[in-house]
Amino acid sequence: MSTRFIGEGNIGSDPIVKMFPNNGNQPPRGVMRLNVRFDNLVPTEHGLIDRGGFWANVEVWGRQVEEWSSLYQRSQRVLVMGRMVQDTWEKDGEEQSAFKVQADRVGILPYRVTAVEMDNAASQNGTPPEQRAATPPADMPPSTEASGSGAAGGSGIDGGGV
Repeated sequence: MSTRFIGEGNIGSDPIVKMFPNNGNQPPRGVMRLNVRFDNLVPTEHGLIDRGGFWANVEVWGRQVEEWSSLYQRSQRVLVMGRMVQDTWEKDGEEQSAFKVQADRVGILPYRVTAVEMDNAASQNGTPPEQRAATPPADMPPSTEASGSGAAGGSGIDGGGV
């Protein structure tokens, strides 16, 4: 049983990464685990007040989780998108269960971020290297997307108050 989940919260501890060896002709892959406190912030005349948040383990699977883990750290604000699933296990002869998030995406939110450094490969809109085309076809028409802040093809950051 699972349900779609989108939540914003703070990472409670540094990431834990576990890598798994090759499986036949598949390259090695791993899992990065984050412990995130998802809050329920409610605006009041005295500012935002947390009304009933919760902790959840977040798992991100992939071949690059070792590299990605250096981007995440304790107290960082993140936006998590994925599936909420119930995890069950046995401890001392009793069945235990808890909810966890199997994340498709974990976005770093700009709170307390002082710098962002991009590598050369990142200039292609975050597309994984194995999915990038070497060069666009010569007969491809020029892009008609609007450019600028917040528009399609722009920076993806609207410049508004965060």
